[in-house]
Amino acid sequence: MALKATIFKADLSITDMDRNYYNDHNLTIARHPSENDERMMLRIIAFIANAHERLQFTKGLSDDDVPDLWLKSYSDDIELWIELGQPSDQRIKKGCNQSQHMMVYAYADNSFDVWWKKEANKLQTRKNLSVFTLPEHLAASLAGAVQRSMQIQVTIQDGQMWLTIEGPETTESVEISIEKRLQ
Repeated sequence: MALKATIFKADLSITDMDRNYYNDHNLTIARHPSENDERMMLRIIAFIANAHERLQFTKGLSDDDVPDLWLKSYSDDIELWIELGQPSDQRIKKGCNQSQHMMVYAYADNSFDVWWKKEANKLQTRKNLSVFTLPEHLAASLAGAVQRSMQIQVTIQDGQMWLTIEGPETTESVEISIEKRLQ
């Protein structure tokens, strides 16, 4: 019997002074059985950093043909393709070719460093690709704040992101610096 996705709810209240974006989002997140809390929270951070009324989670790990998140135009063109972790060269090529802009978000851990050293020269030839990393230590902090139902207050200013994650069990405050590796 196949395992089913676990459903999480996150009510986001985003104040992004860098982009003049102020909005609330009620997210329903289906976490694939093979996805851990660190990766799910990275998806939420990528959503927050690129928040838009049409940005949406896809089937992600359940479907190899789509990214983790995407922003589609009203005419169904892919404006933004977002991948997590260290995507293969084929995934990057596909995302760059099928969208106006592709972004990769990852934790800056040892596996990312190995991937980056191997792929950096090839990646820099892609004109519509951006790569961002979060400090490795944030993975555990963000995973520790995961609850099935979360209210997340977000403030973004001068490239810094502050999150207050509240749930029925705990409240956690996290400061995040996202590093641009390639843009």
